[in-house]
Amino acid sequence: MTTSTTGTTRRGTGRPRESMIIIGAGLGGLSTGCYAQMNGYRTRVLEMHELPGGCCTAWERGGFTLDACVSWLLGSGPGNEMHQIWLELGALQGKEIRHFDVFNIVRGQDGRAVHFYSDPDRLEAHLIGISPADARTVRKFCAQLRSFRKALAVYPFLKPVGLMGRLERWRMLASFVPYVNAVRTTITVLMTEYSAKFKDPLLREAFNFILYEKHPNFPVLPFHFQLASHANLSAGVPEGGSLGLARSIEARYRRLGGEVSYNTKVETVIVEDDHAVGVRLSDGRELRADIVVSACDGYTTTMKFLDGGYLGEDYRKLYTRTIHEPGMVFPGYFTLFLGLSRPFPEGDPCTTYLLDEATADRLTGIRHPSINVQFRSRHYPELSPDGTTVVYATYFCDIAPWRALDEGPEQVTRTRGGHELHTLPVRHGRGYYAAKRRARETLVDFLEQRFPGLRDAIVVRDVSSPLTQVRYTGNYDGTVLGWQPFVESGETLEELVKKHGPGLPGLADFYQSGVWATTGGLIRAAAAGRHVMQFVCRDDGKPFTASVDRTAPPPTHRVIPVPPRPAGPTPAGHRTTAAQTTTGKPGKSS
Repeated sequence: MTTSTTGTTRRGTGRPRESMIIIGAGLGGLSTGCYAQMNGYRTRVLEMHELPGGCCTAWERGGFTLDACVSWLLGSGPGNEMHQIWLELGALQGKEIRHFDVFNIVRGQDGRAVHFYSDPDRLEAHLIGISPADARTVRKFCAQLRSFRKALAVYPFLKPVGLMGRLERWRMLASFVPYVNAVRTTITVLMTEYSAKFKDPLLREAFNFILYEKHPNFPVLPFHFQLASHANLSAGVPEGGSLGLARSIEARYRRLGGEVSYNTKVETVIVEDDHAVGVRLSDGRELRADIVVSACDGYTTTMKFLDGGYLGEDYRKLYTRTIHEPGMVFPGYFTLFLGLSRPFPEGDPCTTYLLDEATADRLTGIRHPSINVQFRSRHYPELSPDGTTVVYATYFCDIAPWRALDEGPEQVTRTRGGHELHTLPVRHGRGYYAAKRRARETLVDFLEQRFPGLRDAIVVRDVSSPLTQVRYTGNYDGTVLGWQPFVESGETLEELVKKHGPGLPGLADFYQSGVWATTGGLIRAAAAGRHVMQFVCRDDGKPFTASVDRTAPPPTHRVIPVPPRPAGPTPAGHRTTAAQTTTGKPGKSS
């Protein structure tokens, strides 16, 4: 990366860098485009799909909009730096943000349930009501949660640590002094170890599934961070859903003067004399710019667009060895959507069900014997017809068993109506389709047992596997989030960005953005766009600037109660007593 205190000029021209190509219209790419336009760069975003958002997306089926991403959005409420980023991107203005007073419900095989209220007082009363013998562990967990609610106000998101001066870093560290004990004790203990302290077997298992799926390498800290954000009304869901969020940011980008080209697939980053000078598209066209930013899949970027060059020793190890080791990237999902012809008011917004082995064995690629079930129309009633229901059932899923059943290409480009399209369906093997049907029917049977009449109400079915994710986004192994934090891959990446910035060794005028330039979810992708442009401005010797979008009013907020419910019909072989459905004391409302 070329760095100068007097500004960077384009090789051989003697003029400042002005134009930029951004690969990918996911949230990272759109964010990069917004902040680039705010800082005077002329940008064009290239996207192989016909929609913005990348993984933050939804699609239409039979009159239903099937929303496949946002179950919570960190930074959706004020009091933290995450929220400022969303307002700068125009993502939330004019929308209602909905907050459920229960973050997730975890139900055991016997029907007993743990309601993970984000309010620490209410959570404490509920958990002690389930297991008085665990009162001491519960009280400690909830005390730490109270500390995290305050710590969120000083958590840094606006500026990358690699660009902070010594004084800024000291100020940042000093702001965490009141919370250092809570942070220290929760970042060094895995949740799998922490949960083993509980005497009650359901609590011992349920704590691992607070964040819907089991994350074996996560310490306790991200669980506190998430629940604290939710309790602070800063992890709700935005009106209009995932695609609505992406379209709002796209609209902000266009208002700032940016250009988006859809159905446009990049094949190569053009490099001349160790400078990125443009891209070559699948149709053979070449587009030139002063700066190239890749905000798409990291493996595709480094190993295909750049043919494995400019990695240096550390990046080469990351992309040729570490990435192939188990647990280094987030897994993909198997997803089932059901559009139902009538309401199911007994369906909760979000429940993780712990499965028996026989059921799990019928779900190809499942990582842990659990599924997350959301009655999605509770989140986004505007996305389905009146009097109907959308169910969204998912499980963490490895791609290898699906690839073993596949016989064709994972992604193809075809011409239709004179235009190239890159995300059209591809032909798979018979075993692949059989596995999808088996998983779909297993999940429908499971839901029918708990919600009688659900099967007869189905009017829309939609099933996807990690291979579907590959087709639409090109993401490595169908991952939705890229690098895993708290393991070798994510920690290595963070150190490399702090040291070198979001570029590659020896390649000038090239940067990476989005989830592959950081670790985490949507807010991290959005923040990456802000961060990469701070590096670009630093390299060009100009001050970075950003502003809040004022074209619509600030978002409003609504808290929606989730009442305790009985377990409902229990599958044969399990008996649930009245004592097993206890919800504890009601505590305070959040």
